[in-house]
Amino acid sequence: MTNFSNRLKSLRLSRDIKQKDISDAVGITLRAYQYYETATKEPTMSKLAALADYFGVSIDYLVGRTDNPEINR
Repeated sequence: MTNFSNRLKSLRLSRDIKQKDISDAVGITLRAYQYYETATKEPTMSKLAALADYFGVSIDYLVGRTDNPEINR
């Protein structure tokens, strides 16, 4: 899940957002978010979707299946 953790951290840093702000917005603990960024744990599907929605990117982009961040609706 290294692609996921790298993408997550890159998105956060590029937007100058604090980990705590993201964790609060998606309803997880700060520690849980930190685990995602360090590839220590993986999110549930609902939390993965919440993170993708928060950043406005597709789940496929977050997990590294595509380099296109746009959401196909």
